[in-house]
Amino acid sequence: MSIRAAVPEDSEAIWSIFHDVVATGDTYAYAPDTCRSDALRLWIEESQSTYVAECEGEVVGTYYLKANQPGLGAHVCNAAYMVARKARGQGLGRAMCEHSIAEARRFGYRAMQYNLVVATNETAIRLWEKMGFTITGRLPEAFQHAQDGFVDAVVMHRSL
Repeated sequence: MSIRAAVPEDSEAIWSIFHDVVATGDTYAYAPDTCRSDALRLWIEESQSTYVAECEGEVVGTYYLKANQPGLGAHVCNAAYMVARKARGQGLGRAMCEHSIAEARRFGYRAMQYNLVVATNETAIRLWEKMGFTITGRLPEAFQHAQDGFVDAVVMHRSL
């Protein structure tokens, strides 16, 4: 597995992963019917850097880094990760998180924050905690889960 900066030729693979992940309506606040152009704008154009994870030449994961807030909050970054369904459970989330932390440090960020981790996404929360993130806040019923209705979300943070 390797992780590299995304190039325009990765757009179709990124769209495929994005669409598959958000269509379930259980982990990301993006609308399940987000169209391709909006998805690529959100994931690639509005981020500082977008990366892909490849296994045997196939893109199986992607993440982005960007400032969490503009101006006086720009020293804290935000990252988001997506893994293709067929590649889940193989350590890609951990590898991309490790890579993003190194990249965030290289860019000069002082901390990383996840703004909306769905509380029912226990696998992600456990992983982020193993990676040094702590839950700094709970947002009651902040996420409209496709199966479970309104559920809590947490904010997670770690110093870099």
